Amino acid sequence: MGLITKLAKATALASGTGVGAFFFLTRKSTFVPLDPASHPLFRIAQIQKFNPEKNPMFYDDCVRKVPLQDIRPELLDKDGELVKAFCAGVWGGPGYAIQRAYMRKQYHNAETASTQLWTAEECKTSSYAIGTQITDHFEVVEHTPASIVVRCGGCPRIKEVRPGEGVFEMAVDVKKEEGVAEFHLRSVFWQGLGKAEGKPFSEWYMDWLHKQYDKVWMESAVRNVTK
Repeated sequence: MGLITKLAKATALASGTGVGAFFFLTRKSTFVPLDPASHPLFRIAQIQKFNPEKNPMFYDDCVRKVPLQDIRPELLDKDGELVKAFCAGVWGGPGYAIQRAYMRKQYHNAETASTQLWTAEECKTSSYAIGTQITDHFEVVEHTPASIVVRCGGCPRIKEVRPGEGVFEMAVDVKKEEGVAEFHLRSVFWQGLGKAEGKPFSEWYMDWLHKQYDKVWMESAVRNVTK
């Protein structure tokens, strides 16, 4: 995740007419507590397997509520379609465009060209089945009608523990009684190899920049599911 500083700054500026526009456009996204003792994301196999030293973790949960009347109706007719479109909006939308272009320049080659998602169109039309790899940095490891989880932090072709590890969840909770769809982007990062002294992103600005990047991804994803 060493790209976060540069990419967060660049994406924030590219997504609006300046800092003020950025904060205005992302104002509806908030962060809520994420409890590692109770939330099921922390019990998935990837965290158990790829954190052998039980290193400290950085985690957050970005939330955005959207009225059901604003959601494209065809996405509400069948289980799983809304979360799939939400996921497609993260990877195929403008929020990931800068990083997608960077990844393509660095890692698109004969080995990865036909086995991974690289273009906006590929990302927007993928089914995100388990095993799908995205720009040589993300791999789908869990997929349910309400949640898609990717492993991140390094090259998905490396199957063993990597120096940097993480999981990223895109989830949707349709609350009909409230008339809203609640979208979540949940991140968990940790040091995979060796014993860590503290959490990754320990410096305040890395934590802050990560959250701004999350909000850009959220807005990009929500655009893909609304009318």
